[in-house]
Amino acid sequence: MSVVEILLCLAVGYFCGCISSGYFVGKFYHTDIRTLGSGNAGTTNVLRNFGVLPAIITFVGDLAKAVVPILLIRFCFTTQTDAYLLCLYCGLGVVLGHNYPFYLGFKGGKGIAVTSAVVMSAAHPIMIPVGLAIFIAAVVLTRYVSVGSLFVAWYIPANTLIFHYNDRQFIHMMVISLLFTVFAYFQHRQNIVRIIHGNENKLWQK
Repeated sequence: MSVVEILLCLAVGYFCGCISSGYFVGKFYHTDIRTLGSGNAGTTNVLRNFGVLPAIITFVGDLAKAVVPILLIRFCFTTQTDAYLLCLYCGLGVVLGHNYPFYLGFKGGKGIAVTSAVVMSAAHPIMIPVGLAIFIAAVVLTRYVSVGSLFVAWYIPANTLIFHYNDRQFIHMMVISLLFTVFAYFQHRQNIVRIIHGNENKLWQK
């Protein structure tokens, strides 16, 4: 694995991540979703302002822009360690593109849907149902989507720790994995403050 391969994966991931599903769904309604609600172009804000179907379209679009390039990397690289690490770099690029799309003034979503997509396409298959169950339980118990999202942010480091601790590049993998968590918590910093003060919007709350 070379520096060129790493940079290529980051670049491909970034430009794929820049395809902002929420923004284009909002334009269908002649609205910039970033001017409504929480101001981000993610699935939750689309759900609150446009309803279930537009939110599903947004979520599927955000999944696809991460899953497709990552699966392509898995297909091209036969070495498991290199493939996983390059998938992480590509996924990180997708998150950066989703959060900071260059053509939208670097103002996008919060990266949770695309982080979920990275888990689905790069992580061990068992992480998908386990992670989904934890997310649903966290949201149902607290009625905060943001709490479930913050749990999602730990899926990739958990996958790396559980399934790749013996790999020769484990430290490298773990550092990149933790960046997903750092970006997720940074993007949710206002949500965290509102949760602490009891001002965060709850699911199904008018």
